[in-house]
Amino acid sequence: QHNGDEQQRKLFIGGLSFETTEDSMRKHFEQWGTLTDCVVMRDPHTKRSRGFGFVTYTCPEEVDAAMDARPHHLDNRVVEAKRAISREDSLKPGAHLKVKKIFVGGIRDDTDEQHLREYFQVYGDVEAAEVMEDRSTGKKRGFGFVTFSDHDTVDKVIVQKYHTINGHKAEVRKALSKQEMNSSGGPRGGSRGGRGSYGSRGGGGGGYGGRY
Repeated sequence: QHNGDEQQRKLFIGGLSFETTEDSMRKHFEQWGTLTDCVVMRDPHTKRSRGFGFVTYTCPEEVDAAMDARPHHLDNRVVEAKRAISREDSLKPGAHLKVKKIFVGGIRDDTDEQHLREYFQVYGDVEAAEVMEDRSTGKKRGFGFVTFSDHDTVDKVIVQKYHTINGHKAEVRKALSKQEMNSSGGPRGGSRGGRGSYGSRGGGGGGYGGRY
């Protein structure tokens, strides 16, 4: 029985010990729910672990429970757990950066900070919410920012594609500084070439195994 889009039920697990197997990973992550899938990514030729894998739960709530249990210790190592993103999304600027702030666009004139705060606090602890205004006229500019206390909350919000705020569809993405936009590489730098390699160390394919 699956509840929710697969992307919302899936975690990327990085920094694995080379001794970690599907069995030991399953045993650990089943403490927070039922797994429908568990895989350690391996080199197709040598069958050696590539140091990362994925676990998929039956519902998003189990993913939340696993993320609330961070940090995770598996086979005597602290491993990194984060929400898996689609290959398409992994090519976007800042896809692998840990940020606590989101950009919210396409919001209506009658939407204020309180609307943003109320909508997003369902996902996690909101530290700040602001709707941007034109300095000279005081007119709202149709976008704002929300800051959370945990970068995982941002990942959780982003994985859910559509958000309806104050009765209107809004665009939500990570808020990145110019520096982060430039350093994150986005679709540039080799990721075009490595389509088949799901996360080669150099940021090919989805760049999943990349060093963030």
